[in-house]
Amino acid sequence: MSIVKKGDWNEYEIIAQGNHITLKINGKVTAEVIDDDAKDREFAGVLALQLHAGPPMKIEFKDIELKRLKMTGKKKIVLVAGPKSHGYNAHEHKAGDILLAKWLNENVPGIFAATYDNGWPKDPTAFDNADAVSIFCDGGDGHVAMPHLDEMDAMAKKGVGIACLHYGVEIPKGRPGDSMLNWTGGYFETFWSVNPHWKAEFKEFPKHPITRGVKPFAIDDEWYYHMRFAEDMKGVTPVLTATPPDSTRREGNDAHGANPTVYARKGMPEHVAWAYERPGGGRGFGFTGAHWHHNWAHNDFRKLVLNALVWITGLEVPENGVESKVPTIEELEANQDYPRPNDWNPESIKKQIEEWNG
Repeated sequence: MSIVKKGDWNEYEIIAQGNHITLKINGKVTAEVIDDDAKDREFAGVLALQLHAGPPMKIEFKDIELKRLKMTGKKKIVLVAGPKSHGYNAHEHKAGDILLAKWLNENVPGIFAATYDNGWPKDPTAFDNADAVSIFCDGGDGHVAMPHLDEMDAMAKKGVGIACLHYGVEIPKGRPGDSMLNWTGGYFETFWSVNPHWKAEFKEFPKHPITRGVKPFAIDDEWYYHMRFAEDMKGVTPVLTATPPDSTRREGNDAHGANPTVYARKGMPEHVAWAYERPGGGRGFGFTGAHWHHNWAHNDFRKLVLNALVWITGLEVPENGVESKVPTIEELEANQDYPRPNDWNPESIKKQIEEWNG
């Protein structure tokens, strides 16, 4: 007797777990596939309903359900990019996340990185099987997590790692700020933290998986500092610390650029990236750099962030850190939110990259 109901509805189930694909019709297995083509197989992509070419026919679909299964043999990190922001080569959330995902997927066999751009994923199952989440977006009231604090809290309680990059470390004081402290151990608090551009020199690092293989370096960025950290820095390990020039400590009191506490800290070192181990389990990471998109081409800048993204998933960071190829100018320019301006000089960027990396 055929398991297919002709002229009636049939239940068609596809189970894709790793490289093992199982097809069922009305509960009966009809095919199993093991995809050993490591070069060309994909673990993510478009889900489509197919109608074969041929004689006229009619096919209907209804009650489509998607359930995400825990990945086998891999940790999954979801990289969420906020909407477009400042302009060319600055706050390039989408382009930055695409590059980070590419480097992770190409160089860390035990990880799978998925990207979602233009804000919070519309797919309600996006985080169902995530081991970690990274958010790269504008902050304040426009932070992509603001309408989703309950969802983020629930993920943190499950032990999902959480990273916030650049402006994504800023969220309003109160419940949002308290939540960010629980997720990552620190955040940019207005009238407490500041956001100047300056060249930070990182001379030494703590012994931590995130700093593996990272050599001393100096780089210009919009390094936010004087974060609001967890009480007594409990669970927090600063991984990037430098002393800002006193010119960045202005008199006055405004939301981002000056406050009396920062002004009184002249000559003192400040933490601009940190790791966090939550008391109930799970890891967090805060990174205030990455205003300039081309800074991803700096080997040590890039390695530290890739190490951190691996660490928050719970995977072991390689002894020498996550190695990756320096992106080309073409790779840096791809996927940016704005067209290249007429006065943009890629040769000067190329020269800067060569100076950084020798």
